[in-house]
Amino acid sequence: MLEIKNLHVKLEEEDKAILKGVDLTVEAGKVHAIMGPNGSGKSTLSYVLSGKNGYEVTDGSATLLGHDLLAMDPEERAAAGLFLAFQYPVEIPGVGNMTFLRTAVNAQRKARGEEEMSSAEFLKTVRQKARELEIDADMLKRPVNTGFSGGEKKRNEILQMAMLAPKMCILDETDSGLDVDAMKLVAQGVNALRDAGRGFLVITHYQRLLNHIQPDVVHIMSEGRIIKTGGPELALEVEENGYADLKAEVA
Repeated sequence: MLEIKNLHVKLEEEDKAILKGVDLTVEAGKVHAIMGPNGSGKSTLSYVLSGKNGYEVTDGSATLLGHDLLAMDPEERAAAGLFLAFQYPVEIPGVGNMTFLRTAVNAQRKARGEEEMSSAEFLKTVRQKARELEIDADMLKRPVNTGFSGGEKKRNEILQMAMLAPKMCILDETDSGLDVDAMKLVAQGVNALRDAGRGFLVITHYQRLLNHIQPDVVHIMSEGRIIKTGGPELALEVEENGYADLKAEVA
């Protein structure tokens, strides 16, 4: 699904290396989690994969279903099946949530040569998905994320993901700023999308999210590299002991 080999990335403006040889393979049907201390490069990895400006890839490769991700524009990556749920979802005043969702869904369908979704079909689908995420009808009528609480913004991100049905889902610290109930709802939305044809990369600081989104594989990232990979028990070990022991072990 997603294959990253020896990825090196620096900030364009500062000439500062952030990723220093990341190797990672996410298989279809699997949930991989990345944990690590602040400044380890976790969010940078998500930004580079999604095509955010300001980063320069100096070495390595990243492919999605065998296609060169790094050669695509951000909208091409999205149409190819990549989705990024932001740590801090942006507000888009003046653009209605329903308009935004339908435009995004049909733009991607058109880019893939598929028939656009009719108004009736879209309305039926979005209402069903919103109910599952406990998003009320009023939220659908409001401008995108404008005036939403932190939990509402994150649920809106998962609604976008449910509507776009991507192949590869990257969640960048989706749990940050959420209370327990909001986190459970977001996790339920993610779990509902798990299937054999979809991969997930969940970036998080805390084990608590992984209690609800059970990962198949856990990676620990530090100083721009993945320093250890294991099963769900690795996240528990970090929660209990922190990162210092792992970093010392690798050193």
